[in-house]
Amino acid sequence: MSKIPKNAFKFLSTLKKNNHRDWMTEHKKEYLANEKVLKAFYASIEKSLNETDEISKLKVFRINRDVRFSKDKTPYNVHRSVSFSRAGAHRRGSYYLRLEPGKSAMAGGFFGPEPADLLRIRKEFEMDTSEIREILNQKDFKKTFNEFDQTYKVKTAPKGFNKEDENIDLIRLKSYFVVHDFKDEEVFSDSFQDNLMHKFQLLRPYFNYMSEVLTTDLNGVSLLK
Repeated sequence: MSKIPKNAFKFLSTLKKNNHRDWMTEHKKEYLANEKVLKAFYASIEKSLNETDEISKLKVFRINRDVRFSKDKTPYNVHRSVSFSRAGAHRRGSYYLRLEPGKSAMAGGFFGPEPADLLRIRKEFEMDTSEIREILNQKDFKKTFNEFDQTYKVKTAPKGFNKEDENIDLIRLKSYFVVHDFKDEEVFSDSFQDNLMHKFQLLRPYFNYMSEVLTTDLNGVSLLK
């Protein structure tokens, strides 16, 4: 069992106030020490996930920002993020964790799915949403995540879909993921890893359902060889 120390957030808070290359260069040893602690935590989470799932890739997102098309030219992210991708073509979905003072969160699902996957999901929801709504309305799931993130969606209806469809609330989304926010004291607590793993486990019925959708055609025939 691993734990997030308060110093991890202290470093990020200080970076936010000194977000320039000279400061980072001067504090490189502190940054590397912080990364070592966080990566140990990520590894512990991956190990726990592999007890009930199979993870193919642990991705630690870079601290350097891509500023080419952004008005904000500060060079560094002031959060640390990691994702855990599930293994195999028959396992779809990924787990995500973001650590940031005052803005930590976990998430899971399908962020910006490829056009073919997005169309397949929308077609499934056009036919029937009883299964996905049952998952979304399951007591613990709803209490933890409430609903799909509503940030990314078309204004009325995607091309080829009826804006009056009874399931347009789901069809118009561009991404299908859920989020749960954490307070700083939760992140620093001894029970954070257990808390996080419990919420990741709540995603499994959703992942299982979407895996079936994305590996079959509209007749339910497997697309896997």
